[in-house]
Amino acid sequence: MTSTSSSPAAPAAKSGRNEILYFAFRNTKLVIGAVVFLIFLLGAIFGPMLATHEPLTFDAPPGLPPSADYWFGTTLFGQDVFSQFVHGLRSSFIVGALGGITAAVIGMLVGFFAGYRGGIVDEVLNMLTNVVLVIPTFAVLLVVAAYLSVRGLGTEAMFIGLTSWPWAARAIRAQTFSLTSRDFVGMARLNGESTFRIIFGEIAPNMSSYLVMTFILLFGGAILTAATLDFIGLGPTDSISLGLMMNFSVMNAALQLGMWWWFVPPGLAITAIVGSLYVMNVGLDEVFNPKLRAL
Repeated sequence: MTSTSSSPAAPAAKSGRNEILYFAFRNTKLVIGAVVFLIFLLGAIFGPMLATHEPLTFDAPPGLPPSADYWFGTTLFGQDVFSQFVHGLRSSFIVGALGGITAAVIGMLVGFFAGYRGGIVDEVLNMLTNVVLVIPTFAVLLVVAAYLSVRGLGTEAMFIGLTSWPWAARAIRAQTFSLTSRDFVGMARLNGESTFRIIFGEIAPNMSSYLVMTFILLFGGAILTAATLDFIGLGPTDSISLGLMMNFSVMNAALQLGMWWWFVPPGLAITAIVGSLYVMNVGLDEVFNPKLRAL
């Protein structure tokens, strides 16, 4: 009896996965966004291995345009721009991943428990969310970053994650409210399942596509916030990043000197990475939502 009742479920699940993959590969937005993102991700992983100079050492002729010896040219102080670029890419992905994961975990915990438990738990967590939501988070980041004499990628990512979760929590809370009244949640309650088991064993799997898209937005938001902090000089003090490259180029009049190779690559990279993530998110929404699928 067990094998007979469970056998139709496996083909159905397999069919569902095949359907999603089918529409995913047919979705132009998702494919283009994923390809662009993958190119920069591979550059962040393997690019530093190709760099022949350290990013912050002054061991090259100053102000050279791109050439066979220096692919992205050199800075006004004799630093290899390609080395800075690939190391900056890695820094951006690290901050985006750590900041996005931190914000996603907090947002999911707050949203799930507020939406499922309701009552006083929901009121307290909703009040906490609203308080963090109305705080001028960028101003807080500016103050905190300005008072830290030594700033690393982990510190930057932590502060970004701790201040960017409220909108995700509110969205997940609303989705959880709609799922709490479903029959499968009621059956889990009747079976005596714990709150933790119901949330992460029943509700979360039914929101998996929504959670993936939420994380993508948090990932892109973390990269953009970090680039903004770095650009105004409040980024890491012990490494290089794309935002810091743009900060150094602006502070040293690269635009006026015609040294476009100093600021164009990091600016394009930030735009392309964040843009690809948002395009991927739109594509995933079309893939997961049958009403939006382009046939």
